[in-house]
Amino acid sequence: MAGLRDQIEARFVNHALRTLSDYVKIECLSPAFDAAWQTHGAIDAAVDQLAAWARTIRLEGAQVSVSRIDGVTPALVVEVPAFSGGQGRTLLYGHLDKQPPLGNWSEGLDPFTPVRRGDLLFGRGTADDGYSLFGSLLALESLQSAGIPHGSALVLIEASEESGSPDLAAHLAALDAQLGEVDLVICLDSGALDYERLWVTTSLRGNLVVTLRVEVLEHGVHSGEASGVVPSSFRLLRQLLDRLEDSTTGELRLSELHAQVPEHLLAAAANLASELGDPLAHHFPIVDGLELMGRDGAERLINQSWAATLSVTGLDGAPVPAEAGNVLRSSTTAKLSIRTPPSVDAGLAQQAVVALLQEQPPSGAQVHVETEPSAQGWVAPKLAPWLDEALNEASQESFGTTYGLLGEGGSIPFLADLTQRFPEAQFVVTGVLGPGSNAHGPDEALHLPCAINVSSCVAQAVAALSRAQTASR
Repeated sequence: MAGLRDQIEARFVNHALRTLSDYVKIECLSPAFDAAWQTHGAIDAAVDQLAAWARTIRLEGAQVSVSRIDGVTPALVVEVPAFSGGQGRTLLYGHLDKQPPLGNWSEGLDPFTPVRRGDLLFGRGTADDGYSLFGSLLALESLQSAGIPHGSALVLIEASEESGSPDLAAHLAALDAQLGEVDLVICLDSGALDYERLWVTTSLRGNLVVTLRVEVLEHGVHSGEASGVVPSSFRLLRQLLDRLEDSTTGELRLSELHAQVPEHLLAAAANLASELGDPLAHHFPIVDGLELMGRDGAERLINQSWAATLSVTGLDGAPVPAEAGNVLRSSTTAKLSIRTPPSVDAGLAQQAVVALLQEQPPSGAQVHVETEPSAQGWVAPKLAPWLDEALNEASQESFGTTYGLLGEGGSIPFLADLTQRFPEAQFVVTGVLGPGSNAHGPDEALHLPCAINVSSCVAQAVAALSRAQTASR
């Protein structure tokens, strides 16, 4: 096992990095951000590029294919047979669709131009989640090169994750017979508090995406004539948001959006904050003097992973300030992202939010509420002793310290479905989205040593599954 990381590093730098950099150049935006994705062809171009690279990997009997279903994005599938008598079945997951640029990137950087600066590779999709195919296949290749047995594996790289994975269920259904019974699920699309250890996700929040539009006029009119008579659509929007959120504290008001945090997680957050020194305080590019939410580092860790929160992620109906005249605008539209605790029923929570926003429109304005499919939160099953031991050893060998447990604030909706489908499977949800990775924002970057180390840990987890399965027979 000791040489796995060195081999993966050599193959990543000398064989994978060029293709990963070329992938950055492809503007394969997720369908939610590119309704004409089929016409534009960028997603297909990314699938074809990554499939071509996958066929160069030295894996005995591996079959690379593309799952294509009418009307949905394609998925890249790599089936790897068991090696050297290995036991068990692993599903390794990642995605290749991207977020849009979302803001101005720093000087010398561009979302679709790869730039390497030291240990960082900048470009949209590098860390979220372009590295996942490379990490998965190089992990399996390293085992075979070292003669280490592993069970069969299916690597699945989808292309709709940034839209909430609406197309994934269709591919899983089409691959049902091929997928079979899975013993270990490895998802390479999660976060990290630092780049000093392997981080394993214990939970993920759910997500409700709501578009709220308040309309007061058929068209804009002179503000000098109408103000004081016609209510501002923005003011009425604020009233509706106040129904959801206390704007002073950020606390959400609906009981359906809240859950009790387990006591052992409160204790774990306190220990983690004590060890790392308020890690989230250094995680984000905050402006000088900003007062963070939460009383201390432990509370911030709990807030990030278990608090119900509201973010206004988009606004429409208003011109940019430089072009704004004295006009009372006809409408204001806000796109809302409401994160729900892992154990909350996202479907019921969404119904409660919609009912709250639609009842008794303020000042009789026209209020339009549209929703996307709710994303269910997820709580990880308890790690089996063999997997806990393997992850500790892997993190020690690759990073130099034991692995960490982290509740993640983002959402990976399909994990709840997979947990129900494979109730006996073990789950390792991990990733490279640490400080400065800037997923979904400007200057996204992949920390290359972390990606290599995570890949090495993946290899050891897959090998440990085979050992555990063999020992139990």
